[in-house]
Amino acid sequence: MRLLKVGFGVTLAAALVGAGVYLHVFNPQKGADAAAPSPAMAAIPVPVTRIVRQTVPIYLDYSARTEAVRHVTLQAKIPGYLEEQAASDGMDVKAGELLYRIDARDYQAALDQAKAQVERDEASLDYLSANLHRGGKLASSGYLAKDSFDQRRSAVRQAEAALAMSRAQLRMAELNLGYTEIRAPFAGRLGRNQAPIGTLISPAAGTPLNTVAQLKPIYVTFNPSERELAQIQSARARGTVEGDVFLSGSDAPRYHGELTFLDNAISQSTGTIVARATLDNADLTLMPGQYVRIRLHVGEEADALLIPQVALGSSQLGKFVYVIGEGNKVEQKLVSIGHAAGELVTVRNGLKESDVVIVGNLQKIFPGMEVSPQAASP
Repeated sequence: MRLLKVGFGVTLAAALVGAGVYLHVFNPQKGADAAAPSPAMAAIPVPVTRIVRQTVPIYLDYSARTEAVRHVTLQAKIPGYLEEQAASDGMDVKAGELLYRIDARDYQAALDQAKAQVERDEASLDYLSANLHRGGKLASSGYLAKDSFDQRRSAVRQAEAALAMSRAQLRMAELNLGYTEIRAPFAGRLGRNQAPIGTLISPAAGTPLNTVAQLKPIYVTFNPSERELAQIQSARARGTVEGDVFLSGSDAPRYHGELTFLDNAISQSTGTIVARATLDNADLTLMPGQYVRIRLHVGEEADALLIPQVALGSSQLGKFVYVIGEGNKVEQKLVSIGHAAGELVTVRNGLKESDVVIVGNLQKIFPGMEVSPQAASP
């Protein structure tokens, strides 16, 4: 049986060789070489930068809203039919410019009547004054009774009172005639007309004609928190607090103004206070009710350490940065950050000025990993 098995094996091998199939004989030495580990992977290149030390401005940023310094509703002080709209809707008007005119015929007639009344009372007073003067001479010589003289003097005083009343009525008539012309109380922009020509204006009904809003200057109102109020008050004590205003979606300041108002109480519900800056708005492009962003300059921080904001990472322990350690290995350092300065941010503690900060490939690295530092582009 053993010879049969050996003969069968030789026969099988010969058959396989004849068929073009070759057997691989396992070599223990070659297997050990194949299991050997591959060479170490090359270190990942990472952009790095040095920490910057310089004096940086301290800013406080707020969402804000514009408000008109003055915004009034135009109404007539006298009744009458609206005769003319002298200024078009939405027009920029000057102080004292004619906006509306009410039919003035009734008021012109009343003025003419008041003038005539004044002239009549003046004539009456002139006569009575002359009569009193003559009576005085007669009374002194005994030709006129004292009672008659007193009557003449009383008549003069009554005429003086009547003339004063007539002159008051004349001034009232002049005012009423002037009220037929409605003029701009200040320079601003006219709104939408609310009373068509021919409307019967009634002050008792409060019929509105239009609105005028002052656009130059203009207010920007915002709400600092109770914690930030101390910084703002300290800055005001040192001098003028200036602010830059940014339009929605813009990263560059468009307007410049200064803080002009802090309210006298903090809201108990929000913990904020109402503050207001005043802008020149020389080009009249800011409109009341517009949402903007304001950045107040409240001071400076000297010898601050700054790093790019892109270098910051976050974890459950707080903010951190990766730095190049000994042997080009990554080290993680927890940091406390301060104010932002453009694309940089100040670091209050956690870093030294000599540290080299990693600013890229942060998702691919971890503490203890060996990397290849590369100078970051400015």
